[in-house]
Amino acid sequence: MASINDIGVAAAINIVTAIAFLLAFAILRIQPVNDRVYFPKWYLKGLRTSSIQTGGFGSKFINLDFRSYVRFLNWMPEALKMPEPELVHHAGLDSVVYLRIYLLGLKIFFPIACVAFTAMVPVNWTNKGLDRLKHTNISFSDIDKLSLSNIPNGSGRFWVHLCMAYAITFWTCFMLKREYQNIALMRLQFLANDERRPNQFTVLVRNIPTDPHESICELVEHFFKVNHPDHYLTYQAVHDSTKLSELVQKRKQMQNLLDYNINKLMRTQSKRPMIKMGFLGCCGERVDGIKYYTSMVESLTREISEEKQRLRTGTKSIVPAAFVSFKSRWGAAVCAQTEQSRDPTEWLTEWAAEPRDIYYDNLALPYVDLKIRRIIVAIAYFFLTFFFMIPIAFVQSLANIEGIEKAFPFLKPLIEVNFLKSIIQGFLPGIALKIFLMFLPRILMQMSKFEGFVSTSSLERRAASRFYMFQFINVFLGSIVTGTAFQQLNRFLNQSANDIPKIIGVSIPMKATFFITYIMVDGWAGVAGEILRLKPLIIYHLKNSFLVRTENDREEATDAGTIGFNTGEPQIQLYFLLGLVYAAVSPILLPFIILFFALAYVVYRHQVINVYNQNYESAGKFWPDVHRRVVTALIVSQLLLMGLLSTKQASKSTPFLLVLPVLTIGFHMHCKCRYQPAFVRYSLQEAMIKDTLERTREPNLNLKAFFRNAYAHPEFRVGEDLELEMAVEKPDKTPELVSTKRGSWRNTPLPSSKHSCPYSP
Repeated sequence: MASINDIGVAAAINIVTAIAFLLAFAILRIQPVNDRVYFPKWYLKGLRTSSIQTGGFGSKFINLDFRSYVRFLNWMPEALKMPEPELVHHAGLDSVVYLRIYLLGLKIFFPIACVAFTAMVPVNWTNKGLDRLKHTNISFSDIDKLSLSNIPNGSGRFWVHLCMAYAITFWTCFMLKREYQNIALMRLQFLANDERRPNQFTVLVRNIPTDPHESICELVEHFFKVNHPDHYLTYQAVHDSTKLSELVQKRKQMQNLLDYNINKLMRTQSKRPMIKMGFLGCCGERVDGIKYYTSMVESLTREISEEKQRLRTGTKSIVPAAFVSFKSRWGAAVCAQTEQSRDPTEWLTEWAAEPRDIYYDNLALPYVDLKIRRIIVAIAYFFLTFFFMIPIAFVQSLANIEGIEKAFPFLKPLIEVNFLKSIIQGFLPGIALKIFLMFLPRILMQMSKFEGFVSTSSLERRAASRFYMFQFINVFLGSIVTGTAFQQLNRFLNQSANDIPKIIGVSIPMKATFFITYIMVDGWAGVAGEILRLKPLIIYHLKNSFLVRTENDREEATDAGTIGFNTGEPQIQLYFLLGLVYAAVSPILLPFIILFFALAYVVYRHQVINVYNQNYESAGKFWPDVHRRVVTALIVSQLLLMGLLSTKQASKSTPFLLVLPVLTIGFHMHCKCRYQPAFVRYSLQEAMIKDTLERTREPNLNLKAFFRNAYAHPEFRVGEDLELEMAVEKPDKTPELVSTKRGSWRNTPLPSSKHSCPYSP
């Protein structure tokens, strides 16, 4: 059981670590040699081509302007200076909405902490409940006297905690509703003001039925010309481009080596570069490097052209999915949000994500396979969650000195040293848990890919949902249950069954000390380590020293990274859960959480402005998930408080506490009906307004040219001229009878050209 001294030692270690990281970052960021590590976003946007140099010898690598070292902390006010509308334009709405999660945490917990420390902490501290339990051998420390456990059973002071639970519920719901309303409005404004994008007019169609008489291309064109005659425009077939991807990647490598040899010749001017054809270029026949790589590039270019032609003219590589584009947003909205066939498993439509957001590998999965895959993943996830209890139990054993001494008696003299004891109980459990959770997000992301989601944004949202549930079960509930068992094992074995709930009721608030150590390690030192970017810094300089040959290599070595919604948002939600659960139980946790939200907001705002380069833009589509998880945390806090008070013989408060979950669920249903549709559907009214404005401003816009190759596989676009000419679109011809190979489809009202090519004209 960590004492106040243990918490103090852990706080000192983590504060010193965080300050060291921040100071190192402040100095490293102003060095010209690190410019691409700490400002990659400006390079990717083309707003920066080289670092700012001060002149003089060595200024290319080291900042020799000593005045900049005096102003090395200017990054903090600069990170807060950019106004929100400009930040939306600079980084996108997703990044801004993500930052508002940290602001929401500050808005919720700062007032709650002020009230809790004014009203609840004095009530908890001035009781003697834990002192009366000394004869029961229950482990506790002075810091636990600030919690609900210090109030004797049946005390009338529990009404303070009951009133606090109501205050927490009403304040949290008020802030959630206001934030939901504001972000829904921001999303609608962003979509209304957003420039024309292919995904606004395009629908993804999956599970296209096979037909022995017509190809996939003919089926798609015929189906939509018949069922959407006034709004259908064109389509983009989906290919299995595995071989093409391999060829493009190989040509890229050869082209890079060719550029390197040409640059080498330009530097020497006298001797042509020679290479060896043997193993790893270390032995074998010597040949002219430029001629060899030129011939390789030309050969691969021909192979790529042939493979593209084969994919375009063949039908075997086409998968039963297509991107269908419409003449208007209104037409796309109708198609995406309605059922297309009498068979609900065929012609499945949904809004297409941005072209850069598409995960092409999952487009070909059949509908039946998706169901089977999700069942398999659900089973695998269950066992992963279950077996992870083992390392959680190990982490909790570290938090209990008595358990370590019993398991390893030879370590007792070393452990009893006060400083080492403080480190073990106050610092080691948090860092151990952090290490165990390090590889989990990658496993969950692979599970999401196996499930068959077709966009990066949906993959990340699914992985985030599983990561949050994993942390709720293992990190939160697992730590409480296993920790209570470790700390009170003797009492569990020797007490009667009637006394066990009482011991659990006393012990759960005491786990606040463990979560404090975790918050300091993950929330304080972890956030400070995020801005230092130590791993990208080391990898960039290693690549720059040994692998970078050309400017293209240098650009690829620049790792801007992303926000990482699948890992960051579940971690934030864990802090919401801890704050709401312990606000009415052990408020000592709240200052640590508030400091995390404040530091994280400044750090991630800086990263969003200067570092992160988002791979997609979903216009804040993930906010309903954020809202739902905070509401879930609020309900969990109410149920746990109800259970704790029942073990403290305060059963009279139960009817009053039962009202809170009912009110919270009703609040959630209201917000879901009122605001969630803005994140799930696109209203026909908004679509018609935007279409009307666009037709007024650009009456002769050729949308078919705009959609050309928009959703083609990325490898199809390599080496091709994709500049779109906004030509005048010719008026549609009078509808003619449809000629089709299927007798049941004859004499349908619109033309259907029969193409073996997967691209419509």
